[in-house]
Amino acid sequence: MANSIKIVFATGNPHKLQEVNEIAKDSGIEFILPPKDFDPDETGETFEQNSLIKAQEASKLSKHISLADDSGLCVEALNGAPGIHSARYDTTAQKRIDKLLNNLADKDNRKAKFVCVMTLVDAEGNILNQEIGECHGKIVKTQAGTNGFGYDPIFMPDGYDITIAQMSEDLKNKISHRGNALSKMIKFIQNNI
Repeated sequence: MANSIKIVFATGNPHKLQEVNEIAKDSGIEFILPPKDFDPDETGETFEQNSLIKAQEASKLSKHISLADDSGLCVEALNGAPGIHSARYDTTAQKRIDKLLNNLADKDNRKAKFVCVMTLVDAEGNILNQEIGECHGKIVKTQAGTNGFGYDPIFMPDGYDITIAQMSEDLKNKISHRGNALSKMIKFIQNNI
């Protein structure tokens, strides 16, 4: 669309930016990266708080409407861990997967969910909207698949017999926590911005 709405997406992760733009294609909304010095201090104790911190930091730097997500994997048998610490659970993606599988080794309950909270703020950092998306499933014992990122190779969504990392990008975007939250946010933006 020639006159698409441009919104800063508060991330330094090009995978996430690509994913949200893929989900938002044909919506009339284009997400762009925040300024290079975007590096918020995620001190919140909930996904909602961290999402707001990131959105406000992006709007402060860019002086533009900004959207942020905070997401993570919550595992029932680990009392919701890694939760808001999902990205900092260990030093690399593979070490995070290995640590999680190791922590679940003696557990029968493998139920888990991906949670995504998105917060939209105006150019002054005031909250315009907040949406939550969830994707329920379980942690498999052996990682499989090469698509996606993070914990995707060990998460099997309810109703499927493959991990998210084995899914096509289209299917993942339809069922994922981020896709779920973003589709609600897109409707809000189209109707209110």
